[in-house]
Amino acid sequence: MTLPKAILGGTLCIALVAALAGARRWSPAAAEVSQQVQAALAVPAGPITLDAAANAAAEIPDLHSLLVSWRGELLLERYSKGIQATRLANIKSVSKSVMSALVGIAIERGVIPGVKQPIESYFPDVLKTEKDLLRKNITIENLLTMQSGLETTSNRNYGAWVLSPNWVRYALTRPLTSAPGTRMEYSTGNTHLLSALLTKASGKSTCQFAQEVFAKPLGFTLARWPQDPQGIFFGGNDMLMTPRQMLTFGQLYLNHGKAGGVQVVPAGWVDESFKAHAESTRERERYYGYGWWIRDLAGYRGYYAWGYGGQFIFVVPELDLVVVITSSSDVSNARGRNLRNAYEILEDFVIPPIALRQQLSKTSGTP
Repeated sequence: MTLPKAILGGTLCIALVAALAGARRWSPAAAEVSQQVQAALAVPAGPITLDAAANAAAEIPDLHSLLVSWRGELLLERYSKGIQATRLANIKSVSKSVMSALVGIAIERGVIPGVKQPIESYFPDVLKTEKDLLRKNITIENLLTMQSGLETTSNRNYGAWVLSPNWVRYALTRPLTSAPGTRMEYSTGNTHLLSALLTKASGKSTCQFAQEVFAKPLGFTLARWPQDPQGIFFGGNDMLMTPRQMLTFGQLYLNHGKAGGVQVVPAGWVDESFKAHAESTRERERYYGYGWWIRDLAGYRGYYAWGYGGQFIFVVPELDLVVVITSSSDVSNARGRNLRNAYEILEDFVIPPIALRQQLSKTSGTP
């Protein structure tokens, strides 16, 4: 049954207030969202307008692209700074989320026994003389959740690590700063160890494995990305994708690992990836799953892959929403700013109109 328009208008105005109450600022662009929503009340079945989001994105100096998909439909695709849709973006640490997907596929195929498997057997040349049982008992899950206990190879230690002659040995022999599985410390060395053990377990390079089990089922080819001095493909950094390929990856996780009717990533793995296994030490109420960050966005649970410089894939299942942002990766001291910009684009300009349309659909019974 369709409700009278006056009732719908009142319901949606209440929803508008609730949606915008979660925004962290009220700006002319946020007011533009309000005006667009009010206009949409006159034509409930009309298209969702995301001009405010596009305008906000255009004001961010380093931002290259913004893509918004709702219910599988690409509502917004904007590029700036001369960037073309076909240009590959260095997705930086979004690669960690891809690495997690590869591990999940490998476990499903029996290539790796499971997440509770200690990593000692994959690196006997490094750990055979190790006397510390805690280090020997680091598990695959500890690496996935950034809880290996090993001193980080990121941030202040990143340069020394990537300049070392053996990245795997360097990462494995860092001092233990906590017992494995007890505390999160973000470290790209953890995901590089995942790439190394996947290479040993599968008998294929991480690149070859990813092409066969991940990229090909999704309908694209991954560009080759850097390798360490021993030829191990970088696990957790510097992978290359177009924004649309990133969107396809986000859509895969929104659809519980299915693409085109094919179960590419196990559904259970997506659930575990989106489960809060560890809490961030840098932001309250932000958590980490299997290679994915977890945080509420404007009152909705959001999951996101995040790379240095402003590379993002956001997935908001309750809204059937996937958002991709790419930016220049050639920046410094911009981590906090780029993250805040991404939050604001979603919470102020993308989620409110889509949440309202979702509410409209439920209230009126219209698509």
